[in-house]
Amino acid sequence: MAQRTHRYICLAGSMVRNFHTARFPRCDKVPMSNFDAGIPLPYKKLRENLDSIKGRLGGPLTLSEKVLYSHLDQPDTQEIERGKSYLRLRPDRVALQDATAQMTLLQFISSGLEKVAVPSTVHCDHLIEAQISGDKDLARAKDLNKEVYDFLSSACAKYNLGFWKPGSGIIHQIILENYAFPGLLMIGTDSHTPNGGGLGCLCVGVGGADAVDVMANIPWELKCPTVIGCHLSGKISGWTSPKDVILKVAEILTVKGGTGAIVEYHGPGVESISCTGMATITNMGAEIGATTSIFPFNDRMATYLRATGRGAIAEEATKNKDLLVPDDGCKYDKVIEINLDTLEPLVNGPFTPDLAHPISKLGANSEKNGYPMEIKVSLIGSCTNSSYEDMGRCASIANDALGHGLKSCIPFNVTPGSEQVRATIARDGIIDVLEKFGGTVLANACGPCIGQWDRKDVKMGEKNTIVTSYNRNFTGRNDANPATHCFVTSPEMATALAIAGRLDFNPMTDELTDKDGKMFKLKEPHGEELPAKGFDPGEDTYQAPPAKGDDIKVNVDPKSDRLQLLEPFEKWDGKDYIDLMVLIKIKGKCTTDHISAAGPWLKYRGHLDNISNNMFIGATNAENNEMNKVKNQKSGSFDAVPAVARDYKANKIRWCAVGEENYGEGSSREHAALEPRHLGGVAIIVKSFARIHETNLKKQGMLALTFANPGDYDKVQPSSKISLLNLKDLAPGKPVDAEIKNNGSSDKIQLNHTLNELQIQWFQAGSALNLMKELSAKGGDKK
Repeated sequence: MAQRTHRYICLAGSMVRNFHTARFPRCDKVPMSNFDAGIPLPYKKLRENLDSIKGRLGGPLTLSEKVLYSHLDQPDTQEIERGKSYLRLRPDRVALQDATAQMTLLQFISSGLEKVAVPSTVHCDHLIEAQISGDKDLARAKDLNKEVYDFLSSACAKYNLGFWKPGSGIIHQIILENYAFPGLLMIGTDSHTPNGGGLGCLCVGVGGADAVDVMANIPWELKCPTVIGCHLSGKISGWTSPKDVILKVAEILTVKGGTGAIVEYHGPGVESISCTGMATITNMGAEIGATTSIFPFNDRMATYLRATGRGAIAEEATKNKDLLVPDDGCKYDKVIEINLDTLEPLVNGPFTPDLAHPISKLGANSEKNGYPMEIKVSLIGSCTNSSYEDMGRCASIANDALGHGLKSCIPFNVTPGSEQVRATIARDGIIDVLEKFGGTVLANACGPCIGQWDRKDVKMGEKNTIVTSYNRNFTGRNDANPATHCFVTSPEMATALAIAGRLDFNPMTDELTDKDGKMFKLKEPHGEELPAKGFDPGEDTYQAPPAKGDDIKVNVDPKSDRLQLLEPFEKWDGKDYIDLMVLIKIKGKCTTDHISAAGPWLKYRGHLDNISNNMFIGATNAENNEMNKVKNQKSGSFDAVPAVARDYKANKIRWCAVGEENYGEGSSREHAALEPRHLGGVAIIVKSFARIHETNLKKQGMLALTFANPGDYDKVQPSSKISLLNLKDLAPGKPVDAEIKNNGSSDKIQLNHTLNELQIQWFQAGSALNLMKELSAKGGDKK
């Protein structure tokens, strides 16, 4: 089978164009990248930038700082202060998944630019619904989503992006296998983009508007992160897995403890973790709100690079290792300690990924809290845990059970992370073992992890438990059922629990009864880190852009219900926002899933008006503790949230929404910002924001405001009218004056914001994209 060779290598922020090289037959030394053709990695330029920075800052640097600061647009003059200054950066590449790529490319098209300015790829992984099995589900998805796939394929060809077809695998696994290298700075329109940190990269999840900036050759703006050090001692062994490291970090830091920070892992314990295991840990850093996470370059990474055909990159990274590890004596803003020798396997949930239960206490905790003890479904895989090593370790548990005449007693779903992983585990007999165990192998896609699951075994509203090796377990996340109690754990633990079918089973201590009535304990899982026979690339699912795409047509049918060209948002009219209606006062957790649900709504991600019909339908209304039922203050009747918003918009009534802590946590989906803007919202006022969502709101011209006094949240009633005053004086660091009117009385409060000078211009122009087009029309400096 031919080996794919279609990677870009980027030279310190400026791209080498059109390196979609010819295909080569498989052999021991395949020219897998431009680097192998003699084009150097950007370490020389990164070193030059870093020397300039070190001369200015003095003192040792963390690894995060080295990678980030070496990608500054102007390293000689950039102000650098952790947690305060805004950095202007030149990422090496951009990655888009198909659900977010639609809106991103629609925005790029509306910018009027001819080509992307940096290496960029689109990955078709989000639109494939798990229903029957991998092959059948993939075929069905290709038919149902043909219009969207054709749009993405043609847009990629025209604007010079690489296109990974449906069935190729999950974006983050494809990036790790093909594009990531130590020292890379990449942005991606998916919150789990930090997966690449397992290969020594800084990979950051962003909204589509940020991606458009980078693709348009505009420096990417990021508030200078603080750095949290996670010191690992001891050694991973037995039932403990890399997944347990990040589940423990989530318990320590909570879902918002990493906000505004990069988590940097270091210490002797790192050496006991494989490259893909490190990627598992950095991937799920999204669940603590971290900007991204990273591991230092080591031999495990070099081994993975060589196994994936990038030996020359491993050699060059080894030569430049001093760039790819933290300096001795570097300072972290906070340090947490984890001893891997004593780390017990964890099962986190339900409804939040930071509620940790050691496996030894899971049964008792479940009984105490009334969690359904019986497990209905176990699911392994996803972008977090679908490596060759993961699948091999699960197969060892399955083999042990099969040897005693047992298999999974519940539905057991398996999601390979990529076509390369699927083909390799098929060749090596791992799929055969998992299927004999009772497993159903799903498509190489996100599937149930993001709610793409046509689940039939329970009724909507039926209280039930599932266990997964996924990353996120918000209410209704996997199956749209708010009564599903989802627990996230390692794939090994999810496999073991599938044999017993109960939460009160601890494979480390409890025995099972075999087919002959004899008692036995499961053996500790084991598996090869990498395939001894090398990876089988499987079916070629990559489309390189043509050398010239100018004549390619990208059509969007005006009658389509899947795709819709974008109209610019209105500019700010220069006036204060007086007597804003409160569309909804949200109670409790409000993730991007609550604001813009996924699952069946994914099909409308390219059609802003249609997908806006899901706006806030999952959020709890503080007035009545119900979802998707708010009072229309104009008519006095209750209706669905989108319907009330549309009525306000039709009557030119501006509105705001009010929320609590960590508003917008979770996914990077910018639809959660686009939809309120599209339906007439002008401000979101909360106690605190998650990083990506706050930026997405700013990009779309929304005011993202926080209560200076969090107690002022209680002053807002569903019938309140809120005025935002003196907006003509909006300035960085200056609070916004606001007035809350309630039944004849009023309270004057202050609202904080994190807008800088450029972001204020986004607000004034109506959006960041509007400002880009204004500057282009004037011939101004877009940079």
